[in-house]
Amino acid sequence: MPSSCKDIRAALADCLTSSECVLIQRNQPSDCLRPPLLDTLPTRCQQLKRGYGECKRGMIDMRKRFRGNQPIAVSKELEGEKPGQLYAGAGFNSGNGVKPTSGHEDEKVETVVGVDGERRVVR
Repeated sequence: MPSSCKDIRAALADCLTSSECVLIQRNQPSDCLRPPLLDTLPTRCQQLKRGYGECKRGMIDMRKRFRGNQPIAVSKELEGEKPGQLYAGAGFNSGNGVKPTSGHEDEKVETVVGVDGERRVVR
């Protein structure tokens, strides 16, 4: 099995083995995933089942074939961490040390001699 669905499959297996359907009612985990008992599962297990199905479908989806499935970070969600930024830029007011400007700062003017021998002003 490709590694793109292994994490969510393991999380689904952990959720099923710790659910009331398996522990108290003594049903097989495969039976708990079928319609009569599916409604008794916790919401988290139902979401993991849906996500696992989407992951398996994404493996044969031609639109995602070259890029593959998006990685699923289940461990961060289980630990309760907030997900990070979805883009590479810094967040607004992230305290990255950028000083505010008033627009009245002195410009640096530099004279550069070009390849053709002309002098150019670079700001």
